Amino acid sequence: MLPSQPLLHAGVFALTVLQTLASNTFIAAVYEHAVILPDPTDKPVSPDDALALMNKNMDVLEGAIKEAAQQGAHIIVTPEDGIYGWQFTRESIYPYLEDIPAPGVNWIPCTDPSRFGPAPVQERLSCMARNSSIYVVANIGDKKPCNSSDPGCPSDGRYQYNTDVVFDPEGKLVARYHKYNLFRGETQFNYPKEPEVVTFETPFGKFGIFTCFDILFHEPAVVLVSKMQVDSVLFPTAWMNVMPFLTAVEFHSAWAMGMGVNLLSANSHNISFAMTGDGLFTPEGPAAYHYDTGTEEGCLLLAELSAYPRLSPTYPPAVNWSLYATSIKKFPGENDTFLGSVWQDIFTFSELRHKAGNYTVCQGDFCCHLVYQMSNKRKNEVYVLGAFDELHGSLIKYHWQICTLLKCKSTDLDTCGQPVEMAQTKFEMFSLSGTFGTNYVFPEVLYSGVQLAPGEFEVLHDGRLKSKHGTSKPLITATLFGRLYEKDLPHPL
Repeated sequence: MLPSQPLLHAGVFALTVLQTLASNTFIAAVYEHAVILPDPTDKPVSPDDALALMNKNMDVLEGAIKEAAQQGAHIIVTPEDGIYGWQFTRESIYPYLEDIPAPGVNWIPCTDPSRFGPAPVQERLSCMARNSSIYVVANIGDKKPCNSSDPGCPSDGRYQYNTDVVFDPEGKLVARYHKYNLFRGETQFNYPKEPEVVTFETPFGKFGIFTCFDILFHEPAVVLVSKMQVDSVLFPTAWMNVMPFLTAVEFHSAWAMGMGVNLLSANSHNISFAMTGDGLFTPEGPAAYHYDTGTEEGCLLLAELSAYPRLSPTYPPAVNWSLYATSIKKFPGENDTFLGSVWQDIFTFSELRHKAGNYTVCQGDFCCHLVYQMSNKRKNEVYVLGAFDELHGSLIKYHWQICTLLKCKSTDLDTCGQPVEMAQTKFEMFSLSGTFGTNYVFPEVLYSGVQLAPGEFEVLHDGRLKSKHGTSKPLITATLFGRLYEKDLPHPL
C-alpha cells in the first residue's frame, strides 16, 4: 500500500534534511531566465491578463525548478523581474502585485492560499517548492496599503516594493526582502523606509538575500556579510552588463571573493538590454558561470558549494589591500599620463608602451602600481594602467577607488575605457596593487570573450592581484575595484 501524499512528502523532506546534515556541502542552482515580457502600456491590464503573463513565465521557471531538484539541488535562485518583466509605470504594474506577509506568520500558501487574500503567484511558487522539496527563491511585487496618517504614504494610497521571497521545501514562506537601492528606472516601486537585513537558517548554512543594485552598497550587502555573518547570499538580478568593470560574471565573482561568501547569482536574460551572466560564485572563485549574448535561451547552472565557507581549509586569508603599494618609497615608471572617460568617470591613465614595465599612476593621493610582462605584444592593441578615486552615479552617488590594467578599444588613446570584449595579447605575468583606503576591494580578471580566469590569479596578503603562471587567454582587464562606503552620498530616501 502506498503512503498518503502528506506522509510521502514529509518522508522525502526528512530524508533531504538528513542527507544535507550529513555533509558540509550543498548543491545550489541558479536559472538565467529569458523573461516573457508584457506589451508596453501605461494603463493597467486586467488582473486575469496579468496572471496569464506571469503563469507563462512561471511555467518556464517550474520546469527549471523540477530539473534542478531532480539533479539533487537543495536550493534554486530565479532572477529579478523573472515573473513579469520590467516595462512598467507605477500604475501599470499594480495588477501584478500581491500582498506578501512577513514570514513570521508561519504560512504555506500551497495549502492555505487565501489566508491573506488572493495570492495565486505565491501559491504557485509555494507549491513548486513543496512538490520538489527544494528551497525556491523568486522576485515578485509587494503592495501595502497606507493612509493619510502616514506622512510618507503615496497619493494613490499604497506602497509598492520590489520584493524577493523564499519558500522552503515544505512550501513555507521563510524570507521576504524589499529592495532598498532602486535603480534609476524603477519608478514603479517605493523605497522601504529602512534598509532590511534579511537572513534565514537552513540545514546547510545561514543565508542572506538582497537584489541587483543592492550589491554595490553598504546596506544591506556589507551588513549581511560583516555583521550578520551569513555563509551564502541569494542574489536575484536583472543585470545590464557594462564593460570594462561591471559585467555580471566578473563583478559578482569578484564580490564573492572580496567578501568571502558564496554568491548565488541568477540573472534575467535579454540580449537587447545587455542582460546575461549568472553563476555560483565562492570565495575561491566561480564554481560555475554562464555568459551568452548569442542566443535567447535560458540556462540552468548547478554546483556543489561549501555550506560553511569560512571553515573551509581553502578559505582565503585576510588581505591588507594597501600594504604593498604603500610600502613603495619611490614610484617608478614613465610619468606621462592622460585623462580618459569610463562611463563619464574621469580616470588617470598611463599607456604601457613596452613589452614589460613597472608603472605607477596616481589620481590625487590614490596610487596604482603595476609590474607586467607581455608575452605577445600586438602593435594594434594598446593597454593602459588606470586610477580612479571619486564619486560615481546619478540618482545614487557612491565612491569608487579603482586600479585597472585594461585594453583600449583601438590604438587611439581617446578610446581607452570604452567597451571591449575581444583581445589578442597575453601576459607572462602581471602584479597590480593600490594604496586603497578601504578593506572592501574586489579583484577581477577578465579574458577575451568575457571569460573568467578561475585558478589563474591570486591575491596576496599584502594586496597584490597577481597572475600565477601567465594568462592562458588574451586579457581584457585586471582590476582591483574598491568601495569607500563611508564617502557615499546619503541614500535618496
